[in-house]
Amino acid sequence: MPVDTVPTRVKMEDISKSFGAIKSLDRVNLELGVGEVLGLIGDNGAGKSTLSKVLSGAVVPDSGRILLDGQPVHFTSPADARQQRVEMVYQDLSLCDTIDVAGNLMLGREPKRRILGFPLMDKAKMHRDAAAMLQRLDIRMPNTRLKVENLSGGQRQSIAIGRAASFDPAVLIMDEPTAALAVREVQSVLDLIRRLKSEGIAVILISHRLNDVLSVTDRIVVLRHGRADADLVTAKTNMNEVVSRIVGGGDAADAAAHEQRG
Repeated sequence: MPVDTVPTRVKMEDISKSFGAIKSLDRVNLELGVGEVLGLIGDNGAGKSTLSKVLSGAVVPDSGRILLDGQPVHFTSPADARQQRVEMVYQDLSLCDTIDVAGNLMLGREPKRRILGFPLMDKAKMHRDAAAMLQRLDIRMPNTRLKVENLSGGQRQSIAIGRAASFDPAVLIMDEPTAALAVREVQSVLDLIRRLKSEGIAVILISHRLNDVLSVTDRIVVLRHGRADADLVTAKTNMNEVVSRIVGGGDAADAAAHEQRG
């Protein structure tokens, strides 16, 4: 549960979802406060992706309800969720490699100017706006004209997060944002998550990298067999307890093995 003094931004109540005979979510309850970072963890098949897709509008639940700022909402598509300021950054990032940084950041919202009555892309403004966006989030990028295919994994992840943040989200869901990144790049992404938190954005972090989750979150919800098995305050828990909740009983050796796999 969010800290009492923090207003609740998201409340998911009794969310259930089945795919044929497989029950992916079984009456899951989850709350997320304004400016709170929530770690959503669990083994493969625990229901993390399905729950995040329900909140982002990509999956319609069989039952249950979602409230944003106390108001019930019903999403049938990601466009519905985006309209309510819920954004998701997927693990595959969905970036256009052959387009430059500014083009990716402003994709679908490119500024226009009229010449002889015809609307044309205002590339100069697009690069100015992109640079301002990166500066606001303290994302260091040598040049907004660089092709995304030439960026490092951490830079690409920052661009994907920056693009989602530019939509002025109330809720931002991140799927494995630090997977396969070098140590320095991981730290840059975690610092970016902290900046989003400071702006009041509620963040859900899905990750197998438990050290990252423990370092940046306020709370951790553990999903197990489609149910919310634990809701932990990060400052009051540790690696052993988290792993124990994931596997249904564990010790320090389990923790080390799980983190190495993640």
